Amino acid sequence: MTAHQFRALYERLRREAARSAGDDEARGALCHLTPDRVVAAVAEVRLGHTVSLSAPIETVAGPDDPEPAVHRMTGPGPGDLRAEGLHFATDRFAMNVHGDADSHLDALCHVVFDGELYGGVPATSVTAEGARALSVGLVGNGIVGRGVLLDIPRLRGVPWLEPGDQVTADDLTAAETAQGVRVGPGDLLFVRVGHRLRRTRLGPWNAATARAGLHPDALDFLAARQVAVLGGDGNNDSAPSAVEGIAFPVHVLAIHAMGIHLMDYLRFEELVPACARAGRWSFLCVVAPLRLPGATGSPVNPIAVL
Repeated sequence: MTAHQFRALYERLRREAARSAGDDEARGALCHLTPDRVVAAVAEVRLGHTVSLSAPIETVAGPDDPEPAVHRMTGPGPGDLRAEGLHFATDRFAMNVHGDADSHLDALCHVVFDGELYGGVPATSVTAEGARALSVGLVGNGIVGRGVLLDIPRLRGVPWLEPGDQVTADDLTAAETAQGVRVGPGDLLFVRVGHRLRRTRLGPWNAATARAGLHPDALDFLAARQVAVLGGDGNNDSAPSAVEGIAFPVHVLAIHAMGIHLMDYLRFEELVPACARAGRWSFLCVVAPLRLPGATGSPVNPIAVL
């Protein structure tokens, strides 16, 4: 896709998103996740079976995670282990939220494009103290709705997509047909490319330079279906980029143009067999980001309830 073609797609999706949201534009694509759709999503629960869509947080450096999370025990002290009475085990945790290994949610303030955030909010609203607008606080009460998993490697008859491969709008439509499911307004759409399985089988690699993801034209599918949230087991963007001069076109289109919260580097290896056994690819999904004031994102552990 040329830079000119990308700009045309960006402007069109931005106009359509603003028109669709109307007075509720401040919430981004979450405007499609109305209370009645949340209530309807509860009907997806039939087995009472819960599945995490998050990968374990990495604490060891690797080619795709040069600055891993730090987990340090702060108690009990050596003497406390043998002493009588009450003592507590305590610890501290720190991490880089936006990396290429850990499951996380991107807030709407995460993408700066042409000096603006989503909705024309000035980029200067992101300061050294945090984001004054569009932070992860926008979803402080969580995201609850109908989740739909589209498994692209399953569609293509392969265990995973190779780094650099791209998922098109036609792939998403074909996966719907093959899996007997349809993405609808307010849904949380999860697209599997097999990144996690490849990493487990072959070992980690530098995902910053080579990864499977969505082609920018796939965002037309999301716009047409009024998707509220997009999640993937990779970065959602492919690398190398499909667009000249834009390293993360899907992030720009989804977050900046359409106001869609993204979840990157999720894990679907437990969800896939659970859905296959149940004979359906939709479920209730509960997403509870940390309440981090002014943050551009949060580690996240989405839970599918079948």
